[in-house]
Amino acid sequence: MKTTDLVRDSLLAALLLALQVGLAWLPNIELVTLLLILYAVWFGSHGWIILYVFVLLEGLIYGFGLWWLSYLYVWAVLMAAALFMRRFRPGPLSWALLGGIFGLLFGGLCSLSYLAAGGPSAAFAWWISGIPFDIIHGISNFILILVLFTPLSRLFSFLKRHGQ
Repeated sequence: MKTTDLVRDSLLAALLLALQVGLAWLPNIELVTLLLILYAVWFGSHGWIILYVFVLLEGLIYGFGLWWLSYLYVWAVLMAAALFMRRFRPGPLSWALLGGIFGLLFGGLCSLSYLAAGGPSAAFAWWISGIPFDIIHGISNFILILVLFTPLSRLFSFLKRHGQ
């Protein structure tokens, strides 16, 4: 890995964390999904490094609980899906659909760690209680990605062309 890649990946992970912390007061409205999709599109497998630095930093700030264990695999589902979709060069609507579906499934995916810790009833109760937040998460992801994907993608294209 080149030094420039290491610096870029570190800065992009820090940007994820800063935006996540800065928007934490809004219930399930976040830019992490959008940025992880963009990182997959523009930086390929480096997205994994950025993702896990971000997850580690979140654990250091908020603590390492069950929620954190779920972040180890939940965000990886998004990254894997984005890296797979990247091959087909989809448009903004397809990316918005990915983000919206991911937001709707987020609580269900996170409930798997509660399944391991407390059994099926704990996982089901945790998932059901979070459905209103998952709906907000899915709708806000869809709208944010639909509106911001193209301009941010142009910015990433410009930065990638002029950064090498």
